[in-house]
Amino acid sequence: MAETIFGKPYVEKGDIREFDITKDDDEYVWHRDAEDRIIEVVTLSTDWKFQKDNEVPIPLYSGLRIEVKKNVFHRLIPGENKLSLKI
Repeated sequence: MAETIFGKPYVEKGDIREFDITKDDDEYVWHRDAEDRIIEVVTLSTDWKFQKDNEVPIPLYSGLRIEVKKNVFHRLIPGENKLSLKI
């Protein structure tokens, strides 16, 4: 069963997060996590980008794996299609 996280631009289904392109860009905020994470792009994404603090945004593509250390600021930059990430 999908559960919408209030104030978050995604719906969580187990370890998959589906990001919604209809959300306002201001919902895709800089944030940091309390633990290390490996993020894997599940669906082919168009024009979506990922950015860590003090780094240039990188384009996302299906199968890409990104390591994010705890307390490192990062964000998603929305594209044109839905995005699914495995966290």
